[in-house]
Amino acid sequence: LSDRFFPFEAIQTDAVLSLDEDTSLSTSEVDFAFLVWRSFPERIVGFPTQSHFWDPEQGRWGYTSRWTNELSIVLTAAAFYHRYYHSLFTEYLPAGLRELVDGLAACEDILMNVLVAAVTKLPPIKVTQRKQHKEVVAQQAECRDGAAGTPLPGQRSPSAPHAAPAKVEGTAGSRLFSQRQDCLNQLANWFGYMPLLSSQLRLDPVLFKDQVSVLRKKYPSLEKP
Repeated sequence: LSDRFFPFEAIQTDAVLSLDEDTSLSTSEVDFAFLVWRSFPERIVGFPTQSHFWDPEQGRWGYTSRWTNELSIVLTAAAFYHRYYHSLFTEYLPAGLRELVDGLAACEDILMNVLVAAVTKLPPIKVTQRKQHKEVVAQQAECRDGAAGTPLPGQRSPSAPHAAPAKVEGTAGSRLFSQRQDCLNQLANWFGYMPLLSSQLRLDPVLFKDQVSVLRKKYPSLEKP
C-alpha cells in the first residue's frame, strides 16, 4: 500500500492528484481544488475528510468519519499534495513504519496526513465537493448510530459511547474502522505525540450559493446536488 506514495520519475509536476479507482469528481471540482492547492502547496487539499480526538475513557486516540465542524485528515482517495511528500514518505520515514502501514488495511493515507502535519505543523484543507465520496458515505453509515469513538458534532475531545450498536459489530465496515483507529494510535506511539491538527476551515468558490446570477459564478455546477 505504501508504494502508492513512491517518488516515481514519471511524476514531473509539483502537484499530485491522488485518486482511488472508485472516485468520481467533476472537472469543476478538480479545477477548484487545484486552484486552492496552488495557494497552499505545502498542505494536503482535498474532499473527503475525517477527524481524530482524544478519548479520555479509553485513554487513547479516537477516529471518526462522521461529519462535524472539525477535520484533521483529508483522505488521499481524492486530494492534491506536493510530490515532495512522496520522497519524504519513502526516504525519510523508517522502514518499520511503512511495514506497519502495509500490514494494516487502509492506513497509508493516515500516515501521509500525519507526515505532512508533522512537517508543516498545519492541518489539511477541505474544499467544496458536489458528490460525496463513496468510502466516506459507507463509513458514515457504519458510525451514524454510535460506533465506538464517534464524537458529537462540535465537540473537540468527547467520550466514546459505552457500547456500539449490535448491528455494526462484526461487519466489514466496523473492522475497517477499528483497524484505522488502531493505526492512528500506533502512529502516535511511533512519533511520540499526535502530529495531526484540527481545523474548521472549508474553502468555497467566490459567490458559492449566493443569490446571484449563475453567470457571475465560475463554478455553478458545484452547487448542484
